[in-house]
Amino acid sequence: MAHFKDDLDPAFRGAGASPGLEIWCVENLRLVLVPKSSHGKFFSGSAYLVLHTFFLRSGSAWHEIHYWIGRDAKKVDSILASDKALELDLALGSQAVQYREVQGEETQKFLSYFKPCIIPVEGVFSSGQADLETSTYQVSLFTCKGDRVAHIKEVPFTRSSLNHNDVFILDTAFKIFLFSGCNSSSQERAKALEVVQYIKETKHSGKCDIATIEDGKFVADPDAGEFWSLFGGYAPIPKDLPCNSLQLPECPATKLFWITTQGKMCENAPGMLVKEMLSSDKCYMLDCEAEIFVWMGRSTSMTERKASISATEDFVRAQGKSTEIKLTFLTEGSETASFKSYFGDWPEKAEPKLYEEGRGKVAAIFKQQGYDVKELPDDNEEANLFMDICGERKVWRVDSGNLNVVPVVEPMKFYSGDCYIVQYTYLSGGREENLFYAWLGQKSLMDDRVQAISCMNDLVNSVKGDPAMAQIVEGREPLQFFFILKILVIFKGGKSTGYKTFIAENDNADETYHDSKTALFRVEGTSSYNMQAIQVDEVASSLNSSYCFILKTETSTYTWIGNLSSVRDHDLLDRMLDLINPTWQAVLVREGSEPDSFWTTLGGKAEYTREKKIKEFIEDPNLYVLASLEGDLKVKEIFNYSQDDLTTEDVLILDCHSDIYVWVGRHSSVNSKHQALTLGLMLGNSFERKLALLKGKTEKLGIRTSWKAYSMETVSKDLKSQTNGVNDSKRSLSPMSTDFSSSLRSSDFRRFSSPPPVKKNLSAGSPNLDNNNGFVSKVSNLTRSAESLQLNEAECDVHLVAHPYDRLVVQSNNPVADIDITRREAYLSNEEFQERFGMSKQNFYQLPKWRQNKLKMSLHLF
Repeated sequence: MAHFKDDLDPAFRGAGASPGLEIWCVENLRLVLVPKSSHGKFFSGSAYLVLHTFFLRSGSAWHEIHYWIGRDAKKVDSILASDKALELDLALGSQAVQYREVQGEETQKFLSYFKPCIIPVEGVFSSGQADLETSTYQVSLFTCKGDRVAHIKEVPFTRSSLNHNDVFILDTAFKIFLFSGCNSSSQERAKALEVVQYIKETKHSGKCDIATIEDGKFVADPDAGEFWSLFGGYAPIPKDLPCNSLQLPECPATKLFWITTQGKMCENAPGMLVKEMLSSDKCYMLDCEAEIFVWMGRSTSMTERKASISATEDFVRAQGKSTEIKLTFLTEGSETASFKSYFGDWPEKAEPKLYEEGRGKVAAIFKQQGYDVKELPDDNEEANLFMDICGERKVWRVDSGNLNVVPVVEPMKFYSGDCYIVQYTYLSGGREENLFYAWLGQKSLMDDRVQAISCMNDLVNSVKGDPAMAQIVEGREPLQFFFILKILVIFKGGKSTGYKTFIAENDNADETYHDSKTALFRVEGTSSYNMQAIQVDEVASSLNSSYCFILKTETSTYTWIGNLSSVRDHDLLDRMLDLINPTWQAVLVREGSEPDSFWTTLGGKAEYTREKKIKEFIEDPNLYVLASLEGDLKVKEIFNYSQDDLTTEDVLILDCHSDIYVWVGRHSSVNSKHQALTLGLMLGNSFERKLALLKGKTEKLGIRTSWKAYSMETVSKDLKSQTNGVNDSKRSLSPMSTDFSSSLRSSDFRRFSSPPPVKKNLSAGSPNLDNNNGFVSKVSNLTRSAESLQLNEAECDVHLVAHPYDRLVVQSNNPVADIDITRREAYLSNEEFQERFGMSKQNFYQLPKWRQNKLKMSLHLF
């Protein structure tokens, strides 16, 4: 809520206290609150201020401020709206993001507030003026663009305004015509139908006819005849000129300017941008060609901020930049993912709830003093899995392309240097379902990982029904996986032939567990049906006050109880000790009372974690639509989404940060030869469904609530050729990083760069999508495991033949043949790589994937 001060506008009293929209309009050089009944109605001659407030999953409020400038608005009103946006931000704690909106070029975020559309009205807003009805209905022709939010623009009511690429709405007194260009998409037509419904309800009180006109189809169609008669008769629409709108733009050249208090622009030295370049007592402009950001330090004054915004708008006009340029204003601490993506290694900010941090510290203090503190419930422990966990398990270890059966006993024993495949068969809805996991150990080899994915694909194709697949990496397992395996021990080392050969060839010590060796195990879990013992390094720094440990030596065994562990943890410790080896006679050791022999076994005392782990900050989910432009994958964010955004022609990605869900529409065209199989049995596309509903017709839509999922793994061409059973016809996708949100370049099309997405069944806490309008109720869950999937690509490049830079660039006159074009940089010599990139290959491959791609694009290697 706005903190009211004497020098703030009274119109902002109580602003931001409740979720939703608050809108003000500039009238007579002052702000007037627009009633909710008039939200979405904008006058072309006025300037508006829009505040969007919503509450994050963490419970805190978040604000976004937009100031909208009408086409005919006075400059003084526009300046006032801009200044008031700054004033409102200050009242809300200087944490809101501010956007400039220009009529006809609004951002998708802004348009998403006013579904299905906004249709600006000629004239100027007047708070005391009622809507006037005219005796003559004004016929209007609109273009309707966009498949998620509708961009509506009124065009001259002439035949020459029509074309083959767009969708048009002709609004007359008694009938609304929808004209669909032959090159328009069904999604655009479906969105236009929502606008037609909106016009019918708001301008015709729901009483008018609707006619749909297909471009080029008019024989014996009375609606088409009536439509063309309004234009003076039919005449062919000229063929459209070739459209270059889908060509990929060049990588934008970003420039950072320091803005002085006098509004002078001072360009920073060229080079990689880092956060340290931004000073809290200054304002900066980041020019990214297609979008411009103004960053205002927290210590800057209101006068400095106004001067920086004014200087930026003058810069846009002086440079002759189009009104399509997006202007975003940020205060230090409120940076968007898009802004941060232009900077290298922007530090992540942890934002735990204060009460969670506080309760952990209080418990730690009391327990360190020897008091028994009742354990507080952990909200992260969600045991409701929406699936039967008493099904049948089959487990295999991957070994040189072969699958070795692993006995299903308790406990299950995995090795960190190996890869395993788990098949879980269970009953759901009266029929048998299968779920496959490929578990990749942290120390497993790339070849074994590729073989695991290939073998899992083969197993999936060999079973009936609609199995789902998941790829997970050690240390990032979902709770569902542990409940399926029930009791799991993860040992160091490995038993596969590839692992043994690798350590022998590299003269590495074999860490594979043996009863005769000293071993330290960390015990985790939530119940007797979900417990794990994980072997860790036998050093004191591996200890943690929040856990219990088992230390086994040649002559004795210790069970170590951390001061922050719970009674439940102690029970799991006893159970796990019996399961690993019932013959071990353990000595109970509490933290702080360890004998010297205990520390001697661990190589002496050392510092270790003594504080309770704080729950990670819960971020709100984001929804993106996946698109392919000339073979390059892009994602486009969808704002203020609802189930209606699940169109059957698209592939959607719901990023929940800890999990990712992929929704594949029945009529989507997945850009991969490894095609997705049917997700739901649906009749018709989104346009046909909405048209039927709009005209009052109902159709029976067949629904399936299961699907055959598929994996989209990324491996190099060289590694694929070395593996057995890998289908060469499969096209790979770029790997997904854990910073998926921050790797997206802007709210428009952005490069899709992340770790291999794999699908699995709906688990606890998953979004519940119902079956209305034929939408499939299940979505696929992608386990996020980017850190573990960061393979050492620099080591893989050692055996590649080096080529000169000018033969590796995308537009080379003498290109090198038979290379992996997704990794052109890998074929540079170490010396030339250092010269071009300003870093070693080792350092380059440790960067986030989006950052790698951005650097490669700047050097024309991507």
